[in-house]
Amino acid sequence: MTEHNLHIIEIKTLQDAKEEIRKIGSDSESIEIMAPKAILKVIKLENVVLQDAIIIKQDMLSIGGEVAVPKNTFELHKKTGEILVIGTLKQLRDLIIKLNRHYSRLKNIAKQLEIVLRDVK
Repeated sequence: MTEHNLHIIEIKTLQDAKEEIRKIGSDSESIEIMAPKAILKVIKLENVVLQDAIIIKQDMLSIGGEVAVPKNTFELHKKTGEILVIGTLKQLRDLIIKLNRHYSRLKNIAKQLEIVLRDVK
């Protein structure tokens, strides 16, 4: 049996991702496409209207990400809550596009996400 020397590598930044992809000899034009898929981020949002949380979760699930919501979100007993948006940089950027297609509260969340992601290097 062939030994494949499997091991986990830590990729914390977009630059780390680009370097690791470059080191294995990938096509240089594909590095910009693949690197954002190698970075997973978890973003906590506070004071989210639970109706919005449901839409954010549906949009994120549709692009392969996840959103952790409070247990009783779908019952809408509380007006607001905290959520965790979990996804790759690519998924998060795609989520911003999707949220900008909704009403003003979700567009505002999209703007805030864009600001947070602007600093990811």
